Order: sequence, then C-alpha cells, then structure tokens
Amino acid sequence: MGVPEPPLVAPGRIDQLSAARERNAPHHARVAGGEVLLKRFYHEGLAQASYLLGCQRTGEAIVIDANRDPEPYLAAAAAEGLRITQVTETHIHADYLSGSRELARVAGAQLLLSAMGTADWQYAFAASDGARLLHDGDEIRVGNIRLEVMHTPGHTPEHIVFICIDKPTSNHPVGVFSGDFLFVGDVGRPDLLERAANVAGTMRAGAGQLFDSLQRFTARFPDYLQVWPGHGSGSACGKALGAVPSTTLGYEKVANWALQHTDRAAFIEAVLEGQPDPPRYFATMKRLNKEGPRILGTRPDAAQLNAATLPQVLASGTRVIDLRSTGAYAAQHVRGTINIPFSKSFVGWAGWLVPYDRPFYLLTDAGHDQVRQALAELAMIGLDDCAGWFGAEALQGATASIPQVEGRALSTLRDAQVIDVRAADEFAAGHLPGARHIPLGRLEEHLDKLDTARPIVLQCQGGTRSSIAASLLDARGIPNVTNLVGGYNAWVTADLPVQVPAAAAHG
Repeated sequence: MGVPEPPLVAPGRIDQLSAARERNAPHHARVAGGEVLLKRFYHEGLAQASYLLGCQRTGEAIVIDANRDPEPYLAAAAAEGLRITQVTETHIHADYLSGSRELARVAGAQLLLSAMGTADWQYAFAASDGARLLHDGDEIRVGNIRLEVMHTPGHTPEHIVFICIDKPTSNHPVGVFSGDFLFVGDVGRPDLLERAANVAGTMRAGAGQLFDSLQRFTARFPDYLQVWPGHGSGSACGKALGAVPSTTLGYEKVANWALQHTDRAAFIEAVLEGQPDPPRYFATMKRLNKEGPRILGTRPDAAQLNAATLPQVLASGTRVIDLRSTGAYAAQHVRGTINIPFSKSFVGWAGWLVPYDRPFYLLTDAGHDQVRQALAELAMIGLDDCAGWFGAEALQGATASIPQVEGRALSTLRDAQVIDVRAADEFAAGHLPGARHIPLGRLEEHLDKLDTARPIVLQCQGGTRSSIAASLLDARGIPNVTNLVGGYNAWVTADLPVQVPAAAAHG
C-alpha cells in the first residue's frame, strides 16, 4: 500500500512478539495481562492467514480459518499449554481447501460453521460432522474470551466475521477476525460465486450486499477496532490487498478505497471493475469446501518410481511436473513434462495447470524432501492424487531445451509472434508492440489461436510465467518456441519500444 505499517492490535492491549517469515509460521501476540494469546499463521503461497486464539486462564483455544495442515496449530497450542476446543471459519473458501474439518477431528474439537446465507449454499457436511451452526448475533465462548458472530454477506452469502471481546478486561471489542470481508486496503470480491462457481446472477447482488455489510459494520464499531484479515497481498480474493498483517477500522476508513464510497450503485460498479481472473481451481475449492474436504489423516507422500517408466507415463498423456528452476528446465528437460518451479508461486500455478480428475507425477533432482514439501503445498488446494515421482536419473540423456532470446535480439527472429502471458491489468499498462495477450492460466484453452508454423516467443513480466508457458507448448510438441529473457521488465530497462493504451498513458 506504500503506507506505514499499522500496529497489530490496539495500542497498549496486545504486543507483537515475533514475525516469523517461513511458510505457515505463527506470529504471536498477547494481551498485556498475559491471559489471552493470539497467534497468526500465514501461508505465503496462498497469501492466506489463519488464527489461533487462546485463553491461558482456562487453557481453551479456537482456530479460525485453518488451512489443511493441522500440525502447526496443534504444535502451537501444545507449546502454550492450550487445547484446541473449537474450530471455525468465516465462509466457504474458494482459494484453498479448508482444514477446519480435519483439525476438528484430530483435535477432538467442536466444529462451528455458518448457517447464514441462501438455502442452496450451505455446508453439506455440517450435520454428519456434528457441527454447531452459527447465526448472526450468536456468541462463542473461548474461556473468558467472547466472540460475537456477525453476518457480513457480499463476498459470499454465508460469510460471517468474529468480533473479539476480552471479557475480563473490558466489554468493548478489541478486534475482528474479518476473513474475506475486509482486508488491509481492500474488500473481498463479490464475483467469485458467479465467475468461479458458476452460480448465475449472484455477482451484482453480492456487490450490493457487500456495500450494505460495510455500511453496517463501519457504523457500529469504533475506529480503534483491530482488523485481522484472512488474506494479504497476492491473494486473488481481492484486487488491491495490502501486505501488512493487520490494520484498524479507523485507518481503513481513510485509506481503503472501498470505504470511500457512500453511493451503493457507484460502489457496485467500482468493486466489480478490474477484478483478476479467478484461477481455474477456485470452482473445485468451492465445491469441495461445501461438500466436505477429504480427511487426509497423515501428511501426503509418494513413492519414487523407476526412471525407465517415465516414457510410458508421458505417452499416456498424464501430467508430469518438473519442479526444477526455469533455468535448469530450459537447459535440459524431458520433452512432455511441464515446468512449475517449486517456489512461492508453485501452488497457485499448479491450481491453474494440474487437473483434478486424473493422477499426476513429480520430477525433481532435489530428492524426496522436496517432493514431500511440494505434496504438502499441493494438498493445500486438494491436489492429492500424486501417483509417484521421478528423480535425477530420469534426466539422464534428456535432450530437449527451451531457447532463450534477449530483447534486442528479438527482431532477428523473423516473422515471430510474441505471446504475452501476463494478467490483463499488466498487459493494459503496457506491452511489446504487436504482442498478443493470452494469460498463462488460459493458454492451453487457446492453442488454436497460435500459428504453429511461425516462431513463437513467450513473454511475461520477469521471465518465470513465460518459461512455464514455453514448457506447456513444448510438451504439446509445438516447434520453434522461445522464451524472452527477463520479460517486460528487461525490455523496458533496455529502453525498447512499448505500446501503451491512451487511457493508461494518461491515467
């Protein structure tokens, strides 16, 4: 957002103790008296936050919006002498597979789920799991801590938030676990039910509901109220999320674009404009989180396979994901594999490119530990069907490569067609002259738009997405595929010509 980071919680109430940066690592905070413990867990790849709130006097704790790995929550609770007695979530998620169901079973905790919203959009597994159904105005007790349930429809019809009151200290609220309702600098997008889950006619209605929810919420609560959101910068659940971990309602009133709107019709247009293309896997997440995520029981793993079987696997059309860096893949790979480097963005691109209806395989030269880490990431979005993995020996004798071209040398590729695989807003802000825009996540749907008789140059912002795109085309046997080194950034740095629409140029 380009602004100073706000305090984690109300001044004088809770002190930030640590800010661990590893994936899914907890951030700790305590009430001054030491009775209430708040831990934030943040998954970098999903830009997703979840929370453990505990009463140290009674030893009880609740987890809000858990992801699919129960171990960090159980370990954090045990380290603080707490037992997880309740597990809940703010809504039916679209961007990751909820871990609430599994954590509740493993911890022997009560599952609490929203009963708000429309009759046709309810948790199908609530009754079988013995869940307590939550309604607007309900109260959750966590030892001496009180959480008030507030229905905040808009992002989804059933969305609820949890108002936290430290009862022994004050009857006034200290903060809100806002889920995908209110973010730092943004609000939850209201179009996912229609654009991702194909529930027609819900987008504009949801935008209107979101405006009404924001008006009720901001009118009711004080400016000092802490806001603990469900996502940070990089999430596709909004369009302008800030990178700091928390905020205050008062700060958002002056800095959040959405809270500047007082006209309902104008807000509806503004919130729907410019929302990013929802990843393909969002539809699957919505369905699975509504029907009931599968219980894993243990952390996922897979067996190493004989390298001699790789050609047969590829011949069957099964997706084989090469986890190595884009540079290593470009230099040498097995044709037919696709490259999704194991990095922070790995799980997001896997959700776009790995099918849910058939098994997949992994390939790496980094050994079994990386495979286990990758499978843990894939499990976050329900990609559980890994049939095995191949090691470094599968690369012996591999001869396929992806040619690389510098910006100034691009003109030497006669009759080349440049395919820009960035997001729509990036392309609109400026692109290579004559480039054709096909976002990476949609590339395989539009192969018929490519002239495979001409050289194809893939280009993105920095070179990673275009490398993945090049691997997709190479796996399909499309010839003359080249990657633009450094992407649009390097092109601009070299002072090469760009095409900027008039609106962007004067915006």
